[in-house]
Amino acid sequence: MTLKGWNEVPMAGLVLDAGNAAEYHTGDWRTERPVWDEEKCKHCMQCWITCPDTAIQVKDKKMIGIDFDYCKGCGICADECPFDAIDMIEEDLEAE
Repeated sequence: MTLKGWNEVPMAGLVLDAGNAAEYHTGDWRTERPVWDEEKCKHCMQCWITCPDTAIQVKDKKMIGIDFDYCKGCGICADECPFDAIDMIEEDLEAE
């Protein structure tokens, strides 16, 4: 068996067409998940501003939840929340 060199290996699914990110649900990459405490939330939108995956759901200038189809569990929202309204927990614990 002869191994292929780096320039002979096909790109396969590594190249994505522009504008199709909505088709790829990347939330299953998570090891931790944010848990939002609505009572602590003051809707300052720091989580929304800093979320790299636009997973913070907003309606009428208020946070209404987290889109777990796209949240990768990075924890930036929890780190940036000045009101400690978002905690990170292990992904498996949420199912319990």
